Amino acid sequence: MKKSKRGMTISEASDFFDEHDIFEFDEVAEVKNIKFDLKKKKYVGLDMGLFEKIRNKAKKLHISEDMLIQEWLMEKVG
Repeated sequence: MKKSKRGMTISEASDFFDEHDIFEFDEVAEVKNIKFDLKKKKYVGLDMGLFEKIRNKAKKLHISEDMLIQEWLMEKVG
């Protein structure tokens, strides 16, 4: 049996499990208690041209578009 990878992002995990099967790993266990700290979010519309520029910048920085926008807004409004 193989050891699973730890510390993957959701995107990395998705890519990983496109190539691997969960039953290849011996330390898989059922999760009993899961707690989520979900926050309400507000979604806003963006011009697709502007969004493409944001997407390209985020890709260069290896972060999600959401994280990049969040960082920029926090810099502006604190």
